[in-house]
Amino acid sequence: MESNYPRGTTERVTSPYGDRPLTFVEHLIISGFWFATNFHWGALLLILLPGDMKILAAEHKAQMLGLVTGLGAIPALIVPLISGAMSDRCTRREGRRKPYILTGVLLNVVGLAMMATSVLVLKSLYAYFLSYAIVQIGNNIASGAYMGVIPDVVRKSEHGKASGFMALMSQLGTLFGAIGIGMLIPSSATGLRYGVIAFILLAVGIVSYFGIKENRHTETQPFHLGDYIRSLWISPKDYPDFAWVWFTRFLVMVGFYSIMPFVNYYLVDVVGVAQDQVDKTAPLLLGLILIVSSITGIYGGAVSDRIGRKRVVYIANTIITVVAPAFIFCHNLSAALLVGGLFGLGYGAYISVDYALGTDVLPRQEEAGKDMAIWHIAMTLPQSIAAPIAGLLIALPGYTKEAPPKLGEEPIFHYLQQGYAYIFVLCALCFALGAYLLKNVKGVS
Repeated sequence: MESNYPRGTTERVTSPYGDRPLTFVEHLIISGFWFATNFHWGALLLILLPGDMKILAAEHKAQMLGLVTGLGAIPALIVPLISGAMSDRCTRREGRRKPYILTGVLLNVVGLAMMATSVLVLKSLYAYFLSYAIVQIGNNIASGAYMGVIPDVVRKSEHGKASGFMALMSQLGTLFGAIGIGMLIPSSATGLRYGVIAFILLAVGIVSYFGIKENRHTETQPFHLGDYIRSLWISPKDYPDFAWVWFTRFLVMVGFYSIMPFVNYYLVDVVGVAQDQVDKTAPLLLGLILIVSSITGIYGGAVSDRIGRKRVVYIANTIITVVAPAFIFCHNLSAALLVGGLFGLGYGAYISVDYALGTDVLPRQEEAGKDMAIWHIAMTLPQSIAAPIAGLLIALPGYTKEAPPKLGEEPIFHYLQQGYAYIFVLCALCFALGAYLLKNVKGVS
């Protein structure tokens, strides 16, 4: 029977699911939280944050969107390392990860309520920033603990398949979040939008709490802050494969987060979508991308178990490198949808092996939770870096000012096409470099 060695424990433990392949339903339950958290982020990052910035900071919406996204991601760098370490040492009967998942979800829901209040009642950008930070803290308490679930409970021979399920849940969650919030709920119903996000997150959090099987751990290592801080450094010299996988993922996520938060503005300023239709059009483009990426995502992880992770990444990143700059030439929705579908083909293939790559090169299986939290920083750190830089690049060539459609409304500000060209080229370069540097990973086929 395959064994796992979760960090923070002195016990040799086996999967609570036994020495057998996981069923389809078990995979869904284990990866279900990824659906909820991506529903949450898909709705927030693609629909609510861009719309809220139009209300709270219309003239500087791109810069403020980049700033709130970047500053808000700072807790995502720190909190998972803390919650991951604490969950490793949890001795509760229900398991080590689930108590932190549920606690984080509850705090996340409080933050969502505060964000809605900041927009609807206080009309305060400062209150909005604070509320968003609370959302990030809560979500990353849950995510930091959740990152240890698969190394804890899934046999290593099924890590590729589990990664594929996580990719599917990631794409479907983002898809339903954007479509459900953007297309089905009117932009005027801001409170309802936030309420639906909170409900989905809480409901799936409860299902995860009661549905995921965990072993109880009674023997734990003592926690020493100094030792723990020192342990966060994973030497690239001693573990070069982990370092290269971390860095290539970092580059890919810089490319992704250079464009993703600004899709809403791109559709208006480049594609020519009407301002009052963008909340319905953005989910349409995103939906196509995610439907295509879900198809490649569900099969890519399992396929990579047979043909190798690196080959899948090379193909996926090549597609995106070619396709990303084409977005700037899309001056109608049909063209944007065509390019978006091709982008989704590559992105889904990459995401399908993303998690499996991380688990393949873990430095120490007995410290899987901590090491996966460090690996997770390669996704969260780019949000703090890429979004603010991309916001500045978009605004750099300047903007035009359009008279408001109705008397008494705010004017509409359009950024120039050149600014968007900068971010799509940046995206392509990051994906290309991420694929090229993966050749330095020797321990993955």
